[in-house]
Amino acid sequence: MDEIRVRDLFDLTHTRAAEMLGACEYPWEALGKIKEAVLAIGNMLDPARYDQPQEGVWIAKSASIAPTASIAGPCIIGENTEVRPGAFLRGSILVGDGCVVGNSTELKNCILFDRVQVPHYNYVGDSILGYKAHMGAGALTSNVKGDKKNIVVHGETDYETGLKKFGAMIGDYGEIGCSSVLNPGTVIGRDSQVYPLSSVRGVVPARSIVKGERGVFPKK
Repeated sequence: MDEIRVRDLFDLTHTRAAEMLGACEYPWEALGKIKEAVLAIGNMLDPARYDQPQEGVWIAKSASIAPTASIAGPCIIGENTEVRPGAFLRGSILVGDGCVVGNSTELKNCILFDRVQVPHYNYVGDSILGYKAHMGAGALTSNVKGDKKNIVVHGETDYETGLKKFGAMIGDYGEIGCSSVLNPGTVIGRDSQVYPLSSVRGVVPARSIVKGERGVFPKK
């Protein structure tokens, strides 16, 4: 059976959204709940440790935010996180502690667990990135099908999500190579790696390597 449930992909001790995610069987079920969760979590944050520069936006005092970053709520940016110049965060976003949101990176309706890095020219939309996941320069999530139909996750069986917008679920320690595209409904298992310039769809098992057109292989 495909190991694509929340408990298979993520260590929930590394996100403030643990309660919400823990109530979901499959992680894409959380995509429609991110906005509500961010607002609920934000209202419970310690004002001694978090600033609220605008309605629905909470930024840890220890975070580093470039003056040219654009941040719209609802959004939480965790402690010791760096948001670099030109980053565009446009709502319903939970960024964990110790993360890097890079130059010209765009985030939309997503959860980044602690210590995630999306450091250079990335797009992350309608997606969840697990603990210490990393996207190389120019790697993207594609979150809408060209025919605009509902997205199906293709694994050992097909999983009907009922969603028109769903990028990727990247398990803990996932490594996505430069200029790769994760097509709508991609699920990357824990500790798996995608080579640069790959186009990925469907389920990648845990501890696997995607070598572009050569296929998917177990890690040695």
